[in-house]
Amino acid sequence: MSYKHFSNRFKPNYAKWIVFPMMAFAYQAAQGGVKSAVSLGGKSATTLAVNLGMQQQVTGAITDASTGGKIAGASVKVKGTNVGVQTDADGKFAITAKVGDILEVSSIGYELKSFIINQAAGIAIPLMAISEEIEEVVVVGYGTQKKKEITSAVASVKEKDFNQGGMRNPMQLIQGKVAGLNITQSQGSNPNGGTSIQLRGMASIKGANSPLIVVDGIPGGNLDLIKQGDIESIDVLKDGSAAAIYGTRGNGGVILVTTKKGKAGTPQFDYLTYGQREFVARKPTYLSASDFRNYISKGVIDPSLDLGASVDLYEELINKDNFSHFHNFIASGGGEKSSYRASINYQKAQGIAKQNERDQFGGRFNITQTGLNDRLTFAANVAGNFNKADLLGGQTGDFEQAIQRNPTAPLYNVDGTFFETQGFNNYNPLSRLAYRQSARDQQSFSGDARLQFKVIEGLKVSAFGSYLRDTWNDREFRGTKDWNQRVNSDYLGTAYAFKRNELNWSKTFESTIDYATNFGDKHNFTALLGYSYQDFAYERFQMSNSGFTTDGYLDWNMGAGTALVNDKLPKPTMGSYKEGNKLVAFFGRVNYNYDNRYFVSGILRREGSSRFGANHKWGNFPAISAGWTLSNEEFLKDYQAINLLKLRVGYGVTGNQDIPNYKSLILLGTGGVYPQNGVYYQTFGPASNPNPDLKWEQKQELNLGVDFGLFNNRLTGALDIYSRNTTDLLLDYKAQQPGYVQSSIWYNVGKVNNKGIELQLSALAVQKQDFQWNVDFTGSYQKYKLTSLSNETFKANFLEFGGLPSPGNLGNAIRLEEGGQVGSFYGKRYAGLTDDGNWLFYKADGSKVTSDKINNDDLTYIGNGVPKFQASLSNRFAYKGFDLTIFLRGKFKFDILNTSDMFFGNKKWLPNNVLESAFTKHDKLDASPQFSDYYLENGSFVKLDNVTLGYNFKFKTPHVRNLYVYVSGRNIATITGYSGLDPEVQDTGFESGIDGRGFYPRTQSWSVGLNIGF
Repeated sequence: MSYKHFSNRFKPNYAKWIVFPMMAFAYQAAQGGVKSAVSLGGKSATTLAVNLGMQQQVTGAITDASTGGKIAGASVKVKGTNVGVQTDADGKFAITAKVGDILEVSSIGYELKSFIINQAAGIAIPLMAISEEIEEVVVVGYGTQKKKEITSAVASVKEKDFNQGGMRNPMQLIQGKVAGLNITQSQGSNPNGGTSIQLRGMASIKGANSPLIVVDGIPGGNLDLIKQGDIESIDVLKDGSAAAIYGTRGNGGVILVTTKKGKAGTPQFDYLTYGQREFVARKPTYLSASDFRNYISKGVIDPSLDLGASVDLYEELINKDNFSHFHNFIASGGGEKSSYRASINYQKAQGIAKQNERDQFGGRFNITQTGLNDRLTFAANVAGNFNKADLLGGQTGDFEQAIQRNPTAPLYNVDGTFFETQGFNNYNPLSRLAYRQSARDQQSFSGDARLQFKVIEGLKVSAFGSYLRDTWNDREFRGTKDWNQRVNSDYLGTAYAFKRNELNWSKTFESTIDYATNFGDKHNFTALLGYSYQDFAYERFQMSNSGFTTDGYLDWNMGAGTALVNDKLPKPTMGSYKEGNKLVAFFGRVNYNYDNRYFVSGILRREGSSRFGANHKWGNFPAISAGWTLSNEEFLKDYQAINLLKLRVGYGVTGNQDIPNYKSLILLGTGGVYPQNGVYYQTFGPASNPNPDLKWEQKQELNLGVDFGLFNNRLTGALDIYSRNTTDLLLDYKAQQPGYVQSSIWYNVGKVNNKGIELQLSALAVQKQDFQWNVDFTGSYQKYKLTSLSNETFKANFLEFGGLPSPGNLGNAIRLEEGGQVGSFYGKRYAGLTDDGNWLFYKADGSKVTSDKINNDDLTYIGNGVPKFQASLSNRFAYKGFDLTIFLRGKFKFDILNTSDMFFGNKKWLPNNVLESAFTKHDKLDASPQFSDYYLENGSFVKLDNVTLGYNFKFKTPHVRNLYVYVSGRNIATITGYSGLDPEVQDTGFESGIDGRGFYPRTQSWSVGLNIGF
């Protein structure tokens, strides 16, 4: 007889309370209950019987059974009721209950415990700690697994391990936390800048190289809908045997984001906020006005270039009053059968540049409810985000002007109008900021629901549906006073307006069947069968007009422009577009665990995509992986220093279908107009070459790994070695004409090989009663090359990337050819300077010649812009209520092409302003810029990336559950030999290692934050 059935037979009837204590005593003794549950605490049976019928304030404390330390934030709930509380910073709790009630006590990292109340005060409940590395639950595709059962390369980062401070993208929370995961923001802290994400390097030339983002089960989830404080965990499926469950979109790996859900217990409120300021980390060393005049006095610069003013344009573009702030208010709670969580957030992010900000607000709501005797569960999430972005400021070209603009040139004329310089690639950025508008108004929505039914013990069926919608309106306006609109321009002194509306949406329906069973004590078996359908669509409408004689309408009255009727103005434009694609898949997974020693997992996904040819609509993506926990074998059980030692091996096939739509089909396109009877008719014709054999790329990946836990799990980690071969690369090749209608065709040709090693370590270096020191380390090495690029039909000798800016027609900086490595710089080898300052370069035979005697045969590979090694080190110190986090990360063994120094560090750039290096490092140079290894520099660096000091306040009031205050700094210091502004340049994609001439200032940020719970 269960205790639930037993207690239901004895309703709160005073006639029965006399015998209840003794029966409870006997029942607990028979069941082998908790020792403290059978103690009467020194009270007589009569006194206890009286107290059993009385609701009163019951107090106590929750402690760690092994260390005796207090456990804050533990959940204490009266079984069978909605009454629940959490412990304070000292582990103490006070709850309304009666003697004889059962308390259910739980806390993350500890075993669940039931406790019968035997006294009203002074209760001490010890909890046994779970080995977190072993018992931790990890989210995998379409389900979860215990970490000890994982047989693939999977990394999991929980909220407590997230990076601290103000984060503008959720992926920044785990930057440097996952070995092999590269997260780069090439525009630093620009609130409207993008974030590049790449896992285990490049795997495709034309297809996507970013991981698939899955938010709460929605493939392709929108990161804009997730805010700090709403995320429970971020799990990364790194190898093919884990990612194969997502088939055609798993080539770049999979990142699974799980948001927080409501929990049963007392309703709770949480408020998270921070304020942040940005400061320029490093300023370019261009000539000041006094420096410029000094070189005029030395006869180096023409005296006519002194225009009489003293201006620092860089400082004029900096928003020194920038202030960003974030707020997230959360309400959560629930009972035994239902729970909810709702959050509403607001964020204003101001960049270091003027007129460069993002203003957004949104919210998220989740509800979960069970019924039908806990057999039916319904869960739903709704999230929305609305943002307005000022895109005008922060353009990289503005700060390029800040370096090259003559520092003696005034910004304004005497009459107050803007002073414009007339040189090549010159403009006044302040004029642009004054007379133009560029903005985006964006709305994002996500809704999903899941219905799960427990058919019998171990068998569940579920249905999941979601809808994502992302729409944005871009608008631009150039006023009548804008320099581009001046009277002697094509616009004849009139204004210009442009508008574009875009819509992305996707619908998903997925159904799964889960089955779990065990045979005896040693055989555990789980199985998953599923079906997935996704429908994607994109729509766009845009138009432009000019001839506006007033700025009063801005872009809100497009019909007021006269370009439609005035053929002397540039023609107005109008266009619309729509495209879509569908994915259908059937998938399954089987896991087998024998005695927690041997683990096997198999996956098969069969998927069809409308993007591919009629002969290859469907593909199969299998995976198999296995694990052996040696530490559970008899021959290792005597080695007490080894808590976990598990070997893993996995092989999986994934695909890549992320190319433009309709590339396998012949499309109808517009041509010229044809006159007939005085009327001009639009003509149409084939706009593409069809390829019915077009199919997805395939990546076969082998992963060998070992997980370990040593010294009572004070040192844990994982080591992975992988090899990936991507075949049938998608590429648009040159098509022979005639024969083909158009000059290019998409085809599957080529192979890429990628190899690497990853290491992840976590150590509890020191653990005392009041002090703890945790260390986390990640490190990775990667190397990849293009194995082939051609076949019998389609040939491509090489591909080039990284076009260099004018003037000089310097061409492309990066070449990729068969047998070569991704990111390789290809160009001339510097051999010195002549006596008169002209370039000397090496020919293929080793002789030194001037640049005019160099031909294509003399060019060679001169460096590589892809970091070979990446590493991070996190130290977290906790002393009583204080905690200090020091986080370092670095990238090593790669080159950077310093294009700023190439152009601005050359006296030939005069009469524009130049960098000081033109008169120091490059003083002897007296020739136009040339691309060679002369401008390649070692890019290796180590950043003190995050320092956070926080304090947990202790309150005795029951109204404040927790209060945490912190100060956080980001990008504090950089150790590097690179002479440019920041060595962390774009290193994902095929243009890695190029530090562009235009830039966005890199910043050091400081934030003060507060997290409070009620």
